[in-house]
Amino acid sequence: MLNILLSGACGRMGRVIAGICKDHDVQIALGVDVKNEEYAGFPVYPSFDLCPENQAQALVDFSRAENLHAVLAYAVAHRLPVVLAATGYTEEDLSAIRKAAEVIPVFRSANMSLGVHVLKLLSRRAAELLSGFDIEIVEKHHNQKLDAPSGTAVMLYDAVKSADSEPVYGRHERTERRQKNEIGVLSVRGGTVTGEHEVGFYGPSETVLLSHSAQDRVIFAHGAMRAAKFIAAQAPGEYNMDDMIHL
Repeated sequence: MLNILLSGACGRMGRVIAGICKDHDVQIALGVDVKNEEYAGFPVYPSFDLCPENQAQALVDFSRAENLHAVLAYAVAHRLPVVLAATGYTEEDLSAIRKAAEVIPVFRSANMSLGVHVLKLLSRRAAELLSGFDIEIVEKHHNQKLDAPSGTAVMLYDAVKSADSEPVYGRHERTERRQKNEIGVLSVRGGTVTGEHEVGFYGPSETVLLSHSAQDRVIFAHGAMRAAKFIAAQAPGEYNMDDMIHL
């Protein structure tokens, strides 16, 4: 059984992971969360500085991007493989991740769903085959989501963009025709939507739509547990869903 340290243990995803981890032969040794609320039989500490010596073999982070440096510092100091499932990282954050990956194995994905990964692969292929089509990305999430566009929408944009592509985040300030190199990215926030992503390819007299709809957060928890077991067996370096599926 793999023992993990769960960062963001008291958040929505942390609680979902606590409910399904044993399905993957994973056990939570301890958690870290500012709420410091114990609810599933494992101790929770308000910061990494207060964590005692423990038996964790990997660190899974489902907190926020602003916690990244504390997460990486702990993982590097204890030589723990780490799964990064937060979104909204800055260029400085990505540089810190690359530096940490020189010492420890780091798994990072903007979305832990296998279905979303397939959507990315299909979108990339469609962009190659439908040359000249206009591309628009629409993402929808619940009204409590902080970042916009979603990390998944950014990942999909990266999958379909070309060398001269320009992301356009909404068009409320534009009073001009759409440029051919534009890729529109629209964010919708409302209600309790778990996550919906659509990549549309609009050509002369025809439209191709590729979409994914998440009905339950549990799909992200299952993906994170698969990632934890995968990364625990890897050498230092950066890894993602492509690596996990193909390796």
